[in-house]
Amino acid sequence: MTQTTPTPTPAPDTPPAPAPGKPPARTPRVHRAWFVAAVTFVTIIGAAAFASLPGLLIEPLHGEFTWSRGTIGFAVSVNLALYGLTAPFAAALMDRFGVRRVVAVALTVIAAGSLLTVWMTAAWQFVLYWGVLVGLGSGSMALAFAATVTNRWFTARRGLVTGILTAAGASGQLVFLPLLSWLVTHHGWRPAAVTVALSALIVVPLVWLLLRDHPADVGLKPYGADDFVPKPAPVPGAARRALTVLASAARTGPFWLLAGTFAICGASTNGLVKTHFVPAAHDHGMPMTAAASLLAVIGVFDVVGTIASGWFTDRFEARRLLAVYYALRGVSLLFLPMLLAPTVHPPMVFFIVFYGLDWVATVPPTIALCREHYGEDSAIVFGWVLASHQVGAAVVAFAGGVARDAFGSYDVVWYASGALCAAAALMALVIRRRQPVAVAA
Repeated sequence: MTQTTPTPTPAPDTPPAPAPGKPPARTPRVHRAWFVAAVTFVTIIGAAAFASLPGLLIEPLHGEFTWSRGTIGFAVSVNLALYGLTAPFAAALMDRFGVRRVVAVALTVIAAGSLLTVWMTAAWQFVLYWGVLVGLGSGSMALAFAATVTNRWFTARRGLVTGILTAAGASGQLVFLPLLSWLVTHHGWRPAAVTVALSALIVVPLVWLLLRDHPADVGLKPYGADDFVPKPAPVPGAARRALTVLASAARTGPFWLLAGTFAICGASTNGLVKTHFVPAAHDHGMPMTAAASLLAVIGVFDVVGTIASGWFTDRFEARRLLAVYYALRGVSLLFLPMLLAPTVHPPMVFFIVFYGLDWVATVPPTIALCREHYGEDSAIVFGWVLASHQVGAAVVAFAGGVARDAFGSYDVVWYASGALCAAAALMALVIRRRQPVAVAA
């Protein structure tokens, strides 16, 4: 008779090492998800310089190259459109190749496009370098980046984290706008373009060394999750998956309502205020540095408003929040033409504070509605919704420049955007509450 030797067991005071893909024996006091969120926040800040520059380039490029404002606005519109259209494919690429690789490459492309503008001599080069290269790079780490990180690393506090990461773009605007406007005013637009390139490159090592793709990479559960979530296998066919998710989502009503409201959001923020506020204020005699400083102050209150919106999204119905946000934004834009003046006065300061609180407060409830209706594919669906945001921004960035050339004023664009925001408020209320439904990929 053969006797089997029993397998020795570890001593009670020596916990076994975790097997690959398993959670560790002891959960860290501060969850790794917060460090990942912090790195994401800093990365978005470092890349925010590219979004701060377009409004500062219109007058210098018009003066140096005699390009029309419509031509310059067209290059900015290409940038904004590609920013949005790249986002859903970037979300799928992050599923295929990982967040670190996609974001590192995107930052490098942004730096290359911005640096090449220093040597441009023709308008088509501006369209190629700033419109195409910076647009593709920035779109690859757009808000879909924040949505992907939030969905993977957090189960609890998703609304709050979404608000914080969304506010990172505004924080970057606060950091870079005064600096870039000072550089443009005192040293020309080329040093400002070099600054954008360097700010993107500096963040690349931070992303590569500190960012992780999934909690399972470090043996942790997502923050707030009860169960360990294994890292999913890489998803091949990123482009096909992005298009398949779009085809499935496009058969549902909420997608078109979210895309429509977010298109108006982009038209009334990135396309209008971020691109044309500085030249519009300059038309009324305000110095460029003063106008850029006001735009930076919008970024200060945007941080507060967006984080607060994330907190509200965890507690209140998202569609009602959207309706309130769009209605208030529309009212503020209708008053803006009467407030522009050579100097900064109290009513203008009130507009800046009010508008800043509402700048991208729409993002957390929009992401929440995507998650509610489209489940695991919500990051890609939000990427397509973000594409509509940027297409709306692109249309108004171009149309605003054409309107200024044609009428000698931006007034008609302010009024039209205010009316569009009222329509967005009504569209948000039409979205019905539903149980989460995963879109087939």
